[in-house]
Amino acid sequence: MRAAHRTLLGAIVCLVFGLTGCGSTGGFSETSFLYKNFTIADGSAMAGEGHTVLFKGTPLPLSGTGITVGEPLREVKLTQTDLTLISILDTKGKGKVRIISIVPSLDTKVCEQQTHYLSERNKGLDKMVELVTVSIDTPFAQKRFAEEAHITNVTFLSDYRGAEFGKAYGLFLKGPHILARTVMVIDTHNHVRHLQITPELAQLPDLDEAFAVAKSLITAN
Repeated sequence: MRAAHRTLLGAIVCLVFGLTGCGSTGGFSETSFLYKNFTIADGSAMAGEGHTVLFKGTPLPLSGTGITVGEPLREVKLTQTDLTLISILDTKGKGKVRIISIVPSLDTKVCEQQTHYLSERNKGLDKMVELVTVSIDTPFAQKRFAEEAHITNVTFLSDYRGAEFGKAYGLFLKGPHILARTVMVIDTHNHVRHLQITPELAQLPDLDEAFAVAKSLITAN
């Protein structure tokens, strides 16, 4: 009877509160992220002055000097969640392959999913590469997001001080003051080996392709 009572109680809790982690046995676990069927971008925009990305069909001009595949990373400092500054060249994954995921704002659903996907569906790459998320969100907001999402395998870096990273890489959208949605794969010598800037901000980058490139670089090494 006690087991049946627990089963019934668990079912009632699930029904009343809409918990998504409820199992068929009647217990419930911590809710997990619910992935939505967002469109994955096909192709890439070009970085830098003279180029644009779309936001729901409206073109937004990019600012700064564009980066391209084959170029080395450019020296620029970002703010860590403890408010200390660090060069993008010297993150904890220096000397390793790195995947840098750049999002407009962690407060949006697409950016949230992009970051969860990077963290949770990287096919074990987080044991061999550094996963980095860059946005203009404040370090406080990034830290809160990571804690609430239970993400511990991603380095969060903020470009909030003056969008220097965005400008240095040609990924800054001056009007809305955000960064273009981008994924970069960096080799062990700090060179860009893969770059996708989503032509439409509301679409996700193809992270699976980035994972494949990162895996190939690890295999080559």
